[in-house]
Amino acid sequence: MFGLSQFHKGIALRLLAALLITVMSAAVHGAAKTVPVGQIMFWRSALAIVPIIAYLIYLGQFPHGLRTKRPGLHVTRSLFGAFSMVLSFVSLAYLPVANAQALAYLAPVLTLPLAALLLGERLTMAVIIAVGLGFAGVIALLWEALDLQGQGTLIGIAAGLGYAATMAFVRVHTKRMTESESSSAIAFYFAIVAALAGLVTLPFGWVSLSAEAFGWLVLASASGGIGHIVANEAVARAPVSALAPFDFTGMVWALGLDLVIFAHFPGALGLVGVACITGAALLVSFRGQRT
Repeated sequence: MFGLSQFHKGIALRLLAALLITVMSAAVHGAAKTVPVGQIMFWRSALAIVPIIAYLIYLGQFPHGLRTKRPGLHVTRSLFGAFSMVLSFVSLAYLPVANAQALAYLAPVLTLPLAALLLGERLTMAVIIAVGLGFAGVIALLWEALDLQGQGTLIGIAAGLGYAATMAFVRVHTKRMTESESSSAIAFYFAIVAALAGLVTLPFGWVSLSAEAFGWLVLASASGGIGHIVANEAVARAPVSALAPFDFTGMVWALGLDLVIFAHFPGALGLVGVACITGAALLVSFRGQRT
């Protein structure tokens, strides 16, 4: 990738993943206005299998690229990932995209102690300061989220906090898996398990999809499937702790999509949050070093 080191390739891939995952979040938010969460989960995961297989074919790794010597790791990661997806989609159903993203971005903060404890990664002072700065930006955005009215807002906030906690484990677990498993295989088996989990909700009431709703689901699937692969490729190239602050850059995209697509403009605290988050990513970009 343009002569970059593996560390900087990991950063570039994480930035791209942040954009793709934010687009997926906006698409889920749009679909959730008329489509149940379980149905969204099924379509997002089932359709995501297509870009994953296309990626493997492009690399000349289909179908042997899906072989695994450690199926148990895929089961654990996929089950936790599916649960995280449910919580994320519930949060997006009840909150604006930026506010739901703010809660989701607590995951990198929780990932840092797990990465140090389970993976033996050392944290540079630049990374610690950057994550603290990014966390301050998240708090500013959460303050605005708490001003929203209604029981649905409380449900969305609770789901977002649950997502952050479970996703921290998923990321550290994925980092361990990339030592022996391909990113495509991780994404493929997760999509299979998540699609089956969504299908289980069929008896509880699915709806007929309008053209608009189906368009949102296709966009969510494509961006989510590709974003999943890119995110896994990032953690295979750089330490989890060094990549964590760059997840916060997705907040900038979330605020922009909220404004352009859903006509939701952040207040003063939202703008402060964007500045803090952007500053966190820039700090690690210029001062962070690979451990």
